Amino acid sequence: MTQLFAMESSFPQAHSVLRLLEPADSCPRSLWERLFDGTYDKPFIIDSGQFRSLHFDLDAVQSAMCLKDPDKLSLAYTRKMMAFLLFNHAPARILLVGLGGGSLAKFCYRRLTRTAVTAVEVNPDVITLREEFRIPPDDDRFRVIRADGANYLAHLGRSKDVIVADACDRAGIAPELDAIEFYQHVYRSLAQSGVFVSNMCGDLKNRTLHLSKIRDVFEDKFLTLPVGAHGNVIVFAFKGRRPEIDWEKLEVAGVRLKRRFSLDFPRFVRRMALESKLRRWQCVST
Repeated sequence: MTQLFAMESSFPQAHSVLRLLEPADSCPRSLWERLFDGTYDKPFIIDSGQFRSLHFDLDAVQSAMCLKDPDKLSLAYTRKMMAFLLFNHAPARILLVGLGGGSLAKFCYRRLTRTAVTAVEVNPDVITLREEFRIPPDDDRFRVIRADGANYLAHLGRSKDVIVADACDRAGIAPELDAIEFYQHVYRSLAQSGVFVSNMCGDLKNRTLHLSKIRDVFEDKFLTLPVGAHGNVIVFAFKGRRPEIDWEKLEVAGVRLKRRFSLDFPRFVRRMALESKLRRWQCVST
């Protein structure tokens, strides 16, 4: 495990410890100045007793892990991203664009025991921290690849059942995903019944621009699931889904999945149904 430089602080949370990819003789005051003014350019960890979180700055949490239950999905948006299981209960191959603290990678690997999981991460410092977040070592059905996600997809030969994009930086969605070609490569790389899942982070304008690109590629074959009143939006786009969904039947499937994974799939279904009706109403009214 990589040796990290640790420094105690009462900010941003009392009794927390910051752990950074810096040498043992680093100057804490200098590091704090760079952290506060936003010029520190490496990912870092905050340990706050029960939780360990990954940060790119002091303003937002990129990933969180419960130290007593490392495989638990601690953040709401990660739990909602797993709603792809409503549309494919047993995917054979999952591709994750963006590793972060590995919450989704670990959950898929541990709970979907017949699924091959590949995570692509462009930032080598994020990969260096994988053991700190209990991300398992590579094996015959799990691997972490250092690569630009967009470039990796552009050259991907074998199709995937599920492609998950959870690549955010300080400003929102990572710039390598900010191109129509990225979503075109996603579409091409999906199996015929494949599902694309995207975490739309950042401000409203940024999210809207990316959603427009998804609509250009997947047309109206997508659903949205807000994380909070003013937070992220999870998008589920489909390569070959029928235009109409039997919401009651899907909620029944959600009940079964809830028993299996302890995630509130029925509530996810109800919210997606509401968002779908709202979008349809908006189209009619305009």
